[in-house]
Amino acid sequence: MATELEEPWKPLTAILIYAGVTLLLSVVTNKLPRIRRYLYGSPIILMDQGKLYRKNLKKAKLDLGEFLIMCRQQGYFDLTGIETAIFECNGRLTILPVSAQRPATPSDLGLSPEQELLFTEFIMDGRILETNLQHMGLDLTWLDRQLKQRGIHCAQDVFLAVCDRNRKLLIYKNDDHEIQTASHTK
Repeated sequence: MATELEEPWKPLTAILIYAGVTLLLSVVTNKLPRIRRYLYGSPIILMDQGKLYRKNLKKAKLDLGEFLIMCRQQGYFDLTGIETAIFECNGRLTILPVSAQRPATPSDLGLSPEQELLFTEFIMDGRILETNLQHMGLDLTWLDRQLKQRGIHCAQDVFLAVCDRNRKLLIYKNDDHEIQTASHTK
């Protein structure tokens, strides 16, 4: 549109047609899931139980080199560590590792670790985010007390301050971005 000065309606028409077709395809694939397979394709198994499928590699339009690159990008330099490799509709490779070589999980080790919690930002670039404080059930007095306990006199001295539901407060100062941590209750 920026280069067509004489007849700007042509590129505008092309954009509107493209948007309309995209919207139409979206509605059709949501209403009729069977059509989705024909429009977008379906996942293809490239490797299963140590066997590579040449026919499926061709169907996915991948050569062996590209397949090996995709495996290495996911950390599989040795194909014997792969139980199943599936080429997804979006062009990505999904790998199911061999059970004996997959990373151990806490449940494999009989452990039950404490659930990690999301951190909420309280101060960013020296500005206090009061709505986040209120959302966590805290107030400016609590935050001011926490800052003073760490020798920080005002929020402008803080680059970033985040806190989780257990009130574990992490503070990065402006000057050297060093981290100060502590868990405090109300």
